[in-house]
Amino acid sequence: MKLSSLAGLGIAGGGMLQGFTSEPEQSNPINSMYGHASVQTFNMSGYAAPKIPTVRVGFIGLGQRGPSHLNAISKIEGTEIKALCDLRPSSVEKAKKVIDGTSHNPTLYSGGPDEWKKLCDRKDIDLVYIATPWHLHVPMAVYAMNQGKHVTIEVPAAVSMQECWQLVETSERTRKHCMMLENCCYDFFELLTLNMSRQGYFGELVHTEGAYIHNLIDLNFSDKGYQDMWRLRENATRKGSLYPTHGLGPVCQALNINRGDKMDYLVSVSTNDFQMGARAKELAAKNDLYKEFADKDFNGNMNTTTIRTNMGKTIMIQHDVTSPRPYSRIHLLSGTKGTALKYPVPSISNSHEGWVNAAEFKALEEKYTPNIVKKVGELAKKVGGHGGMDFLMNWRLIDCLRNGLPLDQDVYDAAAWSSVWPLSEWSVNNRSNSVDVPDFTRGAWKMNEPHDIDLKKGGDTKVKI
Repeated sequence: MKLSSLAGLGIAGGGMLQGFTSEPEQSNPINSMYGHASVQTFNMSGYAAPKIPTVRVGFIGLGQRGPSHLNAISKIEGTEIKALCDLRPSSVEKAKKVIDGTSHNPTLYSGGPDEWKKLCDRKDIDLVYIATPWHLHVPMAVYAMNQGKHVTIEVPAAVSMQECWQLVETSERTRKHCMMLENCCYDFFELLTLNMSRQGYFGELVHTEGAYIHNLIDLNFSDKGYQDMWRLRENATRKGSLYPTHGLGPVCQALNINRGDKMDYLVSVSTNDFQMGARAKELAAKNDLYKEFADKDFNGNMNTTTIRTNMGKTIMIQHDVTSPRPYSRIHLLSGTKGTALKYPVPSISNSHEGWVNAAEFKALEEKYTPNIVKKVGELAKKVGGHGGMDFLMNWRLIDCLRNGLPLDQDVYDAAAWSSVWPLSEWSVNNRSNSVDVPDFTRGAWKMNEPHDIDLKKGGDTKVKI
């Protein structure tokens, strides 16, 4: 779950989108480039920015995700935490206590809707973390990149097709990294199976599946959860796969999306809403706070989106944040020689007769665990953060910046993975018709190389525990 306490910041979107066509996205969704050039300005995939021996970091958004990243960065060598920002002073003060007793002494910004700009304007910050409500991600990221900062953005990176393109064009123009913080790409089974796929264990991957199945209905309706209940508002006004990237990111990496293949088109279908509307009416009868939600047409319980790639592979992504199903991201890799499936129990198969036994699974782990996990995995588990994957992601980011290496996730990943939300919304609203997925790399996907999980370079950043 992604919490934040920066909702309510008053940022007008119009000025941020000058130069884009004004045609409503719903009526002309994807097959238009929105006036964007068909030729890439600069290829950010594989781009190695100049080394930053000490990465100076600022944080915007200190609800629940922000402090987790803050804690991780404080334990990584070669970092200096320069500034913390949140709309609520209490959140900033609470976050500051996370790093009490360390060498970090950040400046605190809070109390006003534009305080975050002061953080971005500083000349002594190299990297800005953005962990705010979804609609603020792109305005903040674009502003920070224009001020010469690398940026990381919580998921999803963008909420519209225009915003996806805006991230791409700004990153290319400024040559500043724009990485979406898709932590599930760093979970241990996902990394294991990614390496197995690259080593040919599954043969040719044919079909993959991912999901975000996580019952958040109580949290969404809580007035003490998301600031101003911003996530409930998203579910009350938008449709489709609102939160696709936890399941999508890892399988895209396995399929080399944007690095040898690309998403071509998708179709999306949703059930009706069977729970959120009823809950809103029930609460509104007792509490005026919920009356504005009583007659909303909420997003359906289950959304299923199917994507076909240019190389003829398929991806199935599901989204369900209301049903009482056990948590699952599915993570299925299906190839011509084998299969991997994470939920309900991590399993691997090399035939149709069943899954390998525990001893065989352990042997596969020993053989195929990638170097990044061998080096930092146990330390990551000690620091924590969703079992260690959060720390592994943050360590890898800082190690790449300090060594002047390309990032594992680039702006094209952020845009493509996030675009599944508005694309699926258009499909759902148009009787599940197919819709093209734009090529955010503008042809470079044919030449881009897969990211490094073997630590062929770098890997020398120490952990302070």
